[in-house]
Amino acid sequence: MNDNNLDSDLFRVYVGLDDTDSASGMCTTYICSVIMDQLKSCGFRVDGPPRLIRLNPFAPHKTRGNGGVSFKMILKSRKEVHEAKKLILDLVEKLSVMDDPKTNPGVVFYEGEITPELEDYARRTIRTIVTQEEAEKLAQKIGAEIFKFKKGRGVIGSLAAIGCPLDDVTYELLAYRDPTNYGTQRKVDADSVLEMNQKTYPDTFDNIDDGYMAITPHTPCPVLYGIRGESPEAVGEAHKLVKVTEPVESFRVFLTNQHTDMHLQKIDSIDQMKQFQCYIIQGTVKTQPMVIEGGHIIFTLEDDSGEIECAAYEPTKKFRDVVRKLAPGDQLVVCGGIGNKGTLNMEKIEITDLAKVCEYLNPLCECGKRMKSAGKNKGYKCPKCGSKKSVEGKDEEIREKREVKRTISKGFYEVPPSARRHLSKPLVRG
Repeated sequence: MNDNNLDSDLFRVYVGLDDTDSASGMCTTYICSVIMDQLKSCGFRVDGPPRLIRLNPFAPHKTRGNGGVSFKMILKSRKEVHEAKKLILDLVEKLSVMDDPKTNPGVVFYEGEITPELEDYARRTIRTIVTQEEAEKLAQKIGAEIFKFKKGRGVIGSLAAIGCPLDDVTYELLAYRDPTNYGTQRKVDADSVLEMNQKTYPDTFDNIDDGYMAITPHTPCPVLYGIRGESPEAVGEAHKLVKVTEPVESFRVFLTNQHTDMHLQKIDSIDQMKQFQCYIIQGTVKTQPMVIEGGHIIFTLEDDSGEIECAAYEPTKKFRDVVRKLAPGDQLVVCGGIGNKGTLNMEKIEITDLAKVCEYLNPLCECGKRMKSAGKNKGYKCPKCGSKKSVEGKDEEIREKREVKRTISKGFYEVPPSARRHLSKPLVRG
């Protein structure tokens, strides 16, 4: 609905929620969904789909997915505004995981216009680190009303969820479990998910990861499954194809910035990088990729300004096989973020140019046998006929140089769905 067409006596109220869940359970989207149902049952009007806005994936104080939610109410009177706010706050307090010290819910109510300043703030919460003080200062400036539970850190994401501009969007349908089943194994038929993927991909995506379901979470939260796609129609059709053998309490479609690469900042040089931020950077592979403890693959990327260690961690699975084949001199565009250790965690790469890789073989004897080293800088000796070959102090000059055929091609490569961050754009989306 076009807000410009609203009657002047109606009240447009944006609602933002964040930081209501914990590592042990609950989900802010579920609380949002319950609130919306309760508002509608009480006769209050909720306008449009709710928004799920993923924030900086490397924010130090995030819970699980670091996502705030928002929706809009259209109300008839100031009395309705007061009653709706009370209902929302009561449900947030009731449903949030208040006994977790890391859970600090925040609720924001806003009746103004979405200004460029508010949009800029939202972008910064996705790409940088924004303090609670900044959020509260902006809220006061624009006339937004904030409510803090415990420390109230959730006001940061709540305000961002209201103001975030969405040039590129996706949708996620979230099906919720009956509360009696929280913490138990999810009963989703794997064959039906495979069939759903066959019929709806690429309009829906990240449903399957190497033959396994990727739509079910692994935490004791209310979410039974989530289907991500390009439109409400696509995720709705996919939802109809998924078979479950446990009750579905409800489901809700969210408009979201997931899988849009909104977190990535394109920069010109490595020395511009900062910790806890995400980038698109071009550089040259400096060191041969090596495997470290845990099965992680590490190499150094460099440009004229400096260098940074890049990592393909064990959960990225087959993506590591690609990274392992890189060689010094290869030209890359790398997308990823910098975490606690100062390493660039790669989400996807584009190989723009491949270096020429050569190997050096011991020289061939005239008898046809490959010679063996006689010792460092002492030349070579044939094990068959005893012939010797040497250039004093320069073994490398008589070795045979041979170009190695590369087993990797130029192009784009990405981590699998199970390792993909919420904001990372899969290649299937272009």
